[in-house]
Amino acid sequence: MPAVIEKPSQLFSAIAETLRSAIPGLNVGTHQDFDGTGDQPWVLIAIERDAPGNRANDGRIAHVLTISLQAVLPGAGLAACDLASELKNLVTDNRWTLPGEQCDLPMSIEGIPSTFVSETRAYSAWTVSFTQTLYLGPTLLEDPLGIPKFARTWEVSNIDDPDQYTALEG
Repeated sequence: MPAVIEKPSQLFSAIAETLRSAIPGLNVGTHQDFDGTGDQPWVLIAIERDAPGNRANDGRIAHVLTISLQAVLPGAGLAACDLASELKNLVTDNRWTLPGEQCDLPMSIEGIPSTFVSETRAYSAWTVSFTQTLYLGPTLLEDPLGIPKFARTWEVSNIDDPDQYTALEG
């Protein structure tokens, strides 16, 4: 059973672990982790944005994260393009072993050529970016006693306030 997602950094860790498992010999990290030594390929993961989204059906708050995976390889840019294509295939329909009720499928997947500059050297790279929605926080359907609750937007002043929800009648 997948673990409960409590913070956006768990998506970062899940993506990194999946990439390491799927592509042997791949270095995965952040831009700060890149050391430029050796001839092994790197994928640099960044969470670019955390935008609001529509709440989940259970009331969890939506975090629409924009993720970028930058494929950096020493040498020719076409090798980076090939790795980016492989990354795009991995991203498609992947929840990274996270629970489906808290992690939507990736959307708006695209790959574009890019350049990665580390210290004084520029590397040919490709970046695969996508959005993925996580639903974090407590559900609003149940209080600590386990009583299902609801609220109608036209009857409450703040739909995000759990105290304005009322118990469902059985």
